[in-house]
Amino acid sequence: MTSLPNLLRAASKLKYEHADGEYIDFYPEPEFEAPEETRRWFMAWTGNPIADYSPFLVFGGDGTGGRAAVWRVDGEKPIEDQPIVFFGSEGELGVVAANSRAYIRLLAGGIGPYEAIAYEGLQRPVHESFAKLASDNGIDLSSDLWEVVRSAQAAFPNFEAHIRALCS
Repeated sequence: MTSLPNLLRAASKLKYEHADGEYIDFYPEPEFEAPEETRRWFMAWTGNPIADYSPFLVFGGDGTGGRAAVWRVDGEKPIEDQPIVFFGSEGELGVVAANSRAYIRLLAGGIGPYEAIAYEGLQRPVHESFAKLASDNGIDLSSDLWEVVRSAQAAFPNFEAHIRALCS
């Protein structure tokens, strides 16, 4: 089984609740999901028993059953440099961040995978625990939060169409 990259592992250990009681709707796993479980989930999500699930490494989900995954789209890049994507329980779908560092930037801004896809423009207070993780790892917190999402989606414009084409 493939291990979580260091940043995702560190993020999985933090509390997703803000000091004011707000929370990021995400429940991380300490390791990537087992391939057999990912196969069953992807088959159910797409309705396609032969859809290729292997590019996706699921590392958590939201309260409704949506899942976040690393999408291994470029075999030349390490896992931490691959995009983060989200598959919602009600068909929401999209690229969340271009890589693990950009994903941590979103979490520092109080935005999780579901929020990044479903609530463009949502403004939340800085999440101090993730901001510290970002700062400790040299991640720039001055970048526009929603530009992180838009630039990731622009970098992978065919993701949604590709996945929808797999659905039966």
